[in-house]
Amino acid sequence: MVESSFKSSFSLITLFIFVVFYISNIVAVDGKSQTFGRVLNPIKLGLKQEKLSHFRVYWHDIVGGANPTAIQVARAPSTNNSKTGFGAVVMIDDPLTEGPELSSKLMGRAQGLYAMAGVNEVAALMNMNFAFMVGKYNGSTISIMGRNKVLTEVREMSIVGGSGLFRFARGYVQAHTKKLDFKTGDATVEYNIYVYHY
Repeated sequence: MVESSFKSSFSLITLFIFVVFYISNIVAVDGKSQTFGRVLNPIKLGLKQEKLSHFRVYWHDIVGGANPTAIQVARAPSTNNSKTGFGAVVMIDDPLTEGPELSSKLMGRAQGLYAMAGVNEVAALMNMNFAFMVGKYNGSTISIMGRNKVLTEVREMSIVGGSGLFRFARGYVQAHTKKLDFKTGDATVEYNIYVYHY
């Protein structure tokens, strides 16, 4: 009986030591990882207090003419017969301006793509970076992704990240079409950007 009790205690102690050793190898007490990750101090990365900023830019999607900034790069065999353009994929490098006129001050570029994702309605999957080119935001980007129901007055899409001064960005944008030429497909869209960043 003593031998059985000893074996049972020894087994429990061995199991306990194994569990403690295993957990200590995942994350140490000081927060440093013993494997592939570690806990960081945001202040040491230069991240101070998070703030909410609002920006307004005008997105110019130029499909027609000699210098388009939006080019269809793929389509399904049925896209030409679709009333909604379903299946078309368009690569963009659209100017972002301060005002609604294309001749107003260039603030940056919208670079990415949109894909026509609606079978029964004109809806696009937008995936683009707003790459800013002016002032302290020069070189910083905001990454946007979401559903754009094109003919709706105001559409909302998510900010899913960013770079530069927009590292760890989160928030949303609201898109409002200011001008749409049904012959050429050219459009001017006002984007109001609400972004949390450091």
